[in-house]
Amino acid sequence: MHIRGIRGATTVEENTTEAILAATRELLGNMADANNVEPYELAAILFTCTSDLNAAFPAEAARQLKWTSVPLMSAMEMSVPGGLPMCIRVLMLWNSARSQGEVVHVYLGHAEALRPDLKTR
Repeated sequence: MHIRGIRGATTVEENTTEAILAATRELLGNMADANNVEPYELAAILFTCTSDLNAAFPAEAARQLKWTSVPLMSAMEMSVPGGLPMCIRVLMLWNSARSQGEVVHVYLGHAEALRPDLKTR
């Protein structure tokens, strides 16, 4: 077993608690489904939001999915000129026998433009 990183990102249309949590739940579900991840296999999940999103901690979405034993951390994304606004990024640290090349990364909404090279895997 090794720790593998699963990347994901999504965007929201408004800075509201429900928009942030709904988009994050959708993203986490897609990431888990695409890789057949079980919550007990997760070492930790890191979340970042762009500075225009402050209505909720995206980590709360994992708790709503009953992922109560997974260590979670939310942080502010670097504010880089020209960066994608209204964006939530996720890094799942996953205990898996799979190689990093077998990992499926998930980009939803306007975040699909961030890593088109990973979208095709």
